[in-house]
Amino acid sequence: MELQAPLRQLADKIQLLKEKIETEESTKHAFVLPFINALGYDTFNPLEVVPEYVADLGIKKGEKVDYAIMQEGEPILIIECKHWKEKLSVHGSQLFRYFHVSKTRFALLTNGIQYQFFTDLDEKNKMDERPFLEFDITHLRDAMIHEIGKFHKSSFDVNKILDNASALKYIKEIRKQIDAEVEHPSPEFVRLFASRIHTGRMTEKVMEEFTELVQKAFGQMIG
Repeated sequence: MELQAPLRQLADKIQLLKEKIETEESTKHAFVLPFINALGYDTFNPLEVVPEYVADLGIKKGEKVDYAIMQEGEPILIIECKHWKEKLSVHGSQLFRYFHVSKTRFALLTNGIQYQFFTDLDEKNKMDERPFLEFDITHLRDAMIHEIGKFHKSSFDVNKILDNASALKYIKEIRKQIDAEVEHPSPEFVRLFASRIHTGRMTEKVMEEFTELVQKAFGQMIG
């Protein structure tokens, strides 16, 4: 399985063509289908990739999701696509409804550039509101390519992905908290470092001084 080259090529293609892609349908064909192909699935084989996948939702019959990747006759990943200029929002997404009635454990919301993978970590058979895996295909790091590779046809394993999904989700949230603390250090965060360095009383003036120092220190590390 070699993912790096096809994903880099797709990223280059997106940068070259995106301004000429004017519709959601064009986004699917130019950006999303090549991504599915890169994962090893034959987009021309309806046993592997079903476009306009139909799932009956209670009294609403014939509702469709853009694509379903199949394995042994069952969907393993359902995909909803947007135009590449659209921002992704899972609220109001059909994925919520499809996830509940299908046997899949994974859903993908994408505009061909931004990708958000969801599962049901919070409540079984109900799609989480937050993705466990999220990336911009035009800015991929090797570590992220490794995570995407878990969805490749040659290595797809539901249990392994689920085991890893929880860790990915919490790491993502931890990084958000760290970013927030670096940007605007909370008193608790500042006190953590000040108490290990400053030997005197933790006065308001000392806290103000260390707030600035902590912010500068992390800024230098990141820069």
